[in-house]
Amino acid sequence: MIVRRHLDENDELTQHLTHKLNTPLDWPEDAELDTEHVAKIASAAACDVSYNEAANGHLVDLFAALPLPGTPEGREFWAALGRAGDNAALYIDPANAGGPFFDYLINGNEGGIAGRVLSFLGELDDRQRDAVAEVIGRALDHNTFVAGGRYLGKLWLRDAEISAWHVLLASRRAYETEDDRKRFLEAWSNA
Repeated sequence: MIVRRHLDENDELTQHLTHKLNTPLDWPEDAELDTEHVAKIASAAACDVSYNEAANGHLVDLFAALPLPGTPEGREFWAALGRAGDNAALYIDPANAGGPFFDYLINGNEGGIAGRVLSFLGELDDRQRDAVAEVIGRALDHNTFVAGGRYLGKLWLRDAEISAWHVLLASRRAYETEDDRKRFLEAWSNA
């Protein structure tokens, strides 16, 4: 939800436009589309789109840190993850995720991967979660990370869970209307 809809002289975007790019907010004068309007459009795009895209990109980065499917190391890793996570692991298993797992993002289904990640994590019991963290941690421990394996696995799981939640939360904005925003602000103002 975009809450701030104005620019002021202390705003970071205003300072960048006026000082670094030497474009006053009312430039060009008497134009229908001036610098301030462009800044508002950029601000709206950054709030509503970039956050979702950044969280999706981060989910891809998390999976990129894992062994690649189809490689000997990847086959071993994904089999171990399946044993540790049991049926829950099927949500993110490359062979079960519809093949082109990350094509969902390219084709505009931002919530598809996020939903699968949250379903996977939500179905793990504490024992399975620890076992999955161990498997992921061992895989990450072979890279250049400095912390220990199990700890790295726990970090990966927490990061994936939060990133997936951010994607789903941001994607719900697509269904909000101006009336929904007004109703939200009124309810909190009147509380």
